[in-house]
Amino acid sequence: MKTSISSNIEANKKDYIRSRLIEFNLRHFPEELKGRYEELKLHLVDEDEDIIGGIVGEFCWNWLEIHYLFVEEEHRKSGYGQLLIREAEKMAIQKKCDFIKLDTLSFQALGFYVKEGYEVYGTIENAGGHTHYYLKKDIKNRA
Repeated sequence: MKTSISSNIEANKKDYIRSRLIEFNLRHFPEELKGRYEELKLHLVDEDEDIIGGIVGEFCWNWLEIHYLFVEEEHRKSGYGQLLIREAEKMAIQKKCDFIKLDTLSFQALGFYVKEGYEVYGTIENAGGHTHYYLKKDIKNRA
């Protein structure tokens, strides 16, 4: 069999690797956690329905992983980030997640997350000249 490595994959095949890994992982989780994978996409929109912020992440078995939380610069410091993260937390509690995890860089929002109750569990120094922080918030039994 001849093989090659390609970075040019057709759009209809782009989720193949992720789908296969999720399928593999499902074989190793308890039955009650199977089928609990779901994407999270919360959008903060203004009166013109323009997106001014949001959260992208995924509910993964017994946790929520936040990949991106963003608020347009002119709308920061207005409580929108807090509004978004608390809505995501509420959803995670409803879905019986045990914890939420996320990451941030030293020039981003470490203070915001710590203020919201997230704890640093790991760091990587010199990530592009900055510190990369990994944070977690336990939410089990908060329903």
